[in-house]
Amino acid sequence: MKIAILGFGTVGSGVYDIIANGDTRMRVTAIFIRPTHPATMPEMTTDLDAILNDPTIDVIVETMGGLHPAHDYILQALQHGKHVVTANKAVVAKYLPEFTAVAAHHHVQFYFEATTGGGIPWIRNLERAARIDQIDTIEGIFNGTSNYILDQMQRAHLDFDPVLLAAKDMGYAEADPSADIDGEDVVNKLKISAALAYNMAPPRNVPTFGIRNVSKADIDFFASQHQVLRLIGKSKRDGDHYSMVVEPRLYSETALAANTFENFNLIRLHGQTIGDLQFYGQGAGKYPTANAIVQDLYDILENAPHLDRSFDQPLHFDANLNVTDYVLRADPMTFAMFNDRETEIVNDRLVIKQIPTGDMHKLMRGVLAIDADAFMAAIGDSELAAKDVLHQRDQEVIG
Repeated sequence: MKIAILGFGTVGSGVYDIIANGDTRMRVTAIFIRPTHPATMPEMTTDLDAILNDPTIDVIVETMGGLHPAHDYILQALQHGKHVVTANKAVVAKYLPEFTAVAAHHHVQFYFEATTGGGIPWIRNLERAARIDQIDTIEGIFNGTSNYILDQMQRAHLDFDPVLLAAKDMGYAEADPSADIDGEDVVNKLKISAALAYNMAPPRNVPTFGIRNVSKADIDFFASQHQVLRLIGKSKRDGDHYSMVVEPRLYSETALAANTFENFNLIRLHGQTIGDLQFYGQGAGKYPTANAIVQDLYDILENAPHLDRSFDQPLHFDANLNVTDYVLRADPMTFAMFNDRETEIVNDRLVIKQIPTGDMHKLMRGVLAIDADAFMAAIGDSELAAKDVLHQRDQEVIG
């Protein structure tokens, strides 16, 4: 099987290394580089058309990242009858139904294991579970950079800025870490996961709040309450409704998420017959991600098909499907926004009881307009389904 790699950065070069030192049935025969990149290897070329029109190339591996020109390049490859494997979470999250339909029309495969969970075989196992079960929950630590920051703030007793700097020095964080610390990276991974689990096109907008504003004082306060903070992506399905949210979340210090250290990921699914399945491992990095790409290449080589999805289930997105308690650290003048809620002040922080997730995120935008440094976190063990909360209130009224 002959392979072309588009982009030769960290992940692309990792794919090349694994193939060059591995199975002789695979061979990289072309590497597409931008004109500004020096051609240091004989396989390198700036001529994409030559790659697309080469009948000997079976698979194109896209590791360029970003939406454009990756979207156009992937479509062109599929239309030219090439299988495509990618690690590009942003483009897959936005265009997955389109890519899948075009691949099917041209009788080729479009695989993307490396987009979510790095070296963890998350996508493949999610697909396997979804063949049998209705998946009703996806939850976890999807981003190694944010997890490293929160872990070091807690265990090394450091503040946000020096830990972020260390993460950049170690290669865990990009020069611009916004996608990681603001939650957009997790949003993309959660969209991909939910699309596969529920067989639907994901929503355009997901309630999202990152960790940019977290302080050492916040971490210390949570520790005094025997709680550990993690940036979590979570989706729930209830009948024909589903929710998605990315936000900081507090866990008991004995929980698995609280004991997921450094840059590791921990992702969970729940199915009707399989129950809980949890996956732990390196969520990013050159060789873990490259390994996931090569696993997809093996599936193409050995004709091992993945789950066939049409992404056409008519499900309804409901940001308020679940309710939970939140803790808010902000200018006290913002607390008046929650006067119609049951609240409690603990150590100058406002605890808001049983508020729908979507409502909390909307109110938080108002809080940030007054206090740009405000921070909130969901309290993990307080979550209930909205229908259960309504039932509880009805029972109280009847009682």
